[in-house]
Amino acid sequence: MDQRNNVGIVIVSHSAKVAEGAADMVRQMVGDRVPLAAVGGNADGGLGTDVGAIMGAIDRAWSEAGVAILVDLGGAETNSEMAVEMMPEARRERIVICNAPLVEGAVMAAAEASGGSPLDVVRATAEELMGG
Repeated sequence: MDQRNNVGIVIVSHSAKVAEGAADMVRQMVGDRVPLAAVGGNADGGLGTDVGAIMGAIDRAWSEAGVAILVDLGGAETNSEMAVEMMPEARRERIVICNAPLVEGAVMAAAEASGGSPLDVVRATAEELMGG
C-alpha cells in the first residue's frame, strides 16, 4: 500500500528530543505505512516551536488524504494553527490539529491512518484519549 494514500501525521513538541522520540515510537509501532514528520524546538535549538518548521513538517508528511497534527503544549498548538493558516488554501481544509496527548495520540492516530482511515476518523481516534 502506498503510504501517500494514508493520512499523514505531524508531531509538534517544544523539545526536539521529545518530537524525535514520539516519532520513533510511531515508527516502531506502525512502521512506514504513514507519512510522518516531527519537529521540535525553536530556531536557536532551545525549547519552543517555529511556525516555518511546522510548515515544513506539514509538507514532509503531506498526503492527499490529509494531515493530523499532534502537539504538546499551548504554544505548539498556537504556532501549528498559524502554520495551517499559512498553507495553500486547497490544503488547509485537509489539516487538523488533534486535541489529544502527544505520544499516545500520535501512536493511535498513526495506527488508525495506517489502515487507510479518513482524516475525521484518524482525528476522532486520537481525541478519544481525551474522553471526547
